[in-house]
Amino acid sequence: MLAYLDTSALAKWYLNEPRSEDFSAWVCHQQNTHISSLTALEFRCLVARRKRRGDISSELEQRLFAVFRADVQVGHLIQHPVENRDVVDAVVLLEHVFPTALRTLDAIHLRIAVRIGAAALATADNIMAAAANALGMQVFNFAN
Repeated sequence: MLAYLDTSALAKWYLNEPRSEDFSAWVCHQQNTHISSLTALEFRCLVARRKRRGDISSELEQRLFAVFRADVQVGHLIQHPVENRDVVDAVVLLEHVFPTALRTLDAIHLRIAVRIGAAALATADNIMAAAANALGMQVFNFAN
């Protein structure tokens, strides 16, 4: 099963958060885990934000992102580019998940997941989970 990982769930692989163990157990049983270049940007911003808040050190911030990049490079995470059509088609996707209050970047993530043929979505975001359900995807929700 092709699974797309939302940044909110993927963060649980690298950071000790509530439900990290659940996500780790789930992801270890997946053959294919897919992300997008948008995920890389969001993950980089996430660890920088954690450092600014004082949750992690500068050294840990750099190490976390280096491990993430290595996971992409060796193929543990299969990264897909964001294409212009993903942005354009995300507008149409919003009509299918209405009245879910989906955020802009989450709409783009879901559009990429649809484009690559993902049957499942892992997330820790209840709104994104509801939108993925509306699209007929199998949802693995790791929200607190």
